[in-house]
Amino acid sequence: MTGNASRYLRAQDVSVSLGGRDILSHVSLAFAPGQVTAIVGPNGAGKSTLLTSLVGLRAPGHGQVVLEGSAILAMSARERARRIAYLPQTPEIAWGLDVRTFVRLGRTAHTGVFGESAADAFAVDAALASTGLSGFAARDIRTLSGGERARAHIARALAGEPDWLVADEPLTGLDLGHQLDAADLLKGAAARGMGVVVSVHDLGFAVRAADRIVVMMEGQILSDGAPAEALTAEVLAKAYAVDAHWVAGQSGPLLDVIARRGLS
Repeated sequence: MTGNASRYLRAQDVSVSLGGRDILSHVSLAFAPGQVTAIVGPNGAGKSTLLTSLVGLRAPGHGQVVLEGSAILAMSARERARRIAYLPQTPEIAWGLDVRTFVRLGRTAHTGVFGESAADAFAVDAALASTGLSGFAARDIRTLSGGERARAHIARALAGEPDWLVADEPLTGLDLGHQLDAADLLKGAAARGMGVVVSVHDLGFAVRAADRIVVMMEGQILSDGAPAEALTAEVLAKAYAVDAHWVAGQSGPLLDVIARRGLS
């Protein structure tokens, strides 16, 4: 890991049970600022539950989440919102706002009694520009395509200038080109010092975007490391029941999934 260990976001022996079933079982992870970490694993692995625990939306039954030495649940909701931006899975937009106003909602935890400041306006404009939405600022967000809406959600998160961005399946609605753009956005945010934790199903995206991959299975950590270290043939066979191996590609190593195990 990189960076000052005191700035880490940590899950310390976190366990969560829902409906009498263990969803997370004694998970301990430390996330570093300036790094993109992808959380992957099959359906039901506990990825979303881990993310909601990291941002303080779910209280663990055992263990705790700590940010820079302070328990996340001891912070006020406003303080958490200033420090950590959270993008839930398939967020809905049910009201009519222009795109700039929607993105400006990401500044809510910063806005004072006198409304939008020059710093707020600058942050919103920067977020729109970085996500390629400056030309959409006056559009009703409900008229955007699924991919454009996904970028608007990312822009809203970036507008808050958080220390951390935690996103649950942010690729929903994005075509291949916009997935590549999203990878560049996340890597750019990390390069500016932000800690990024993102759950994804697309292993190719995880390999392209992430410095580190954590593979989860049945509420536990199956592997953790750089992409080629975390996604070994043995791990992929156990987590996904597939045969796969790494091959050389023009832009670096690529993961080649050969076949479903047990199927011809």
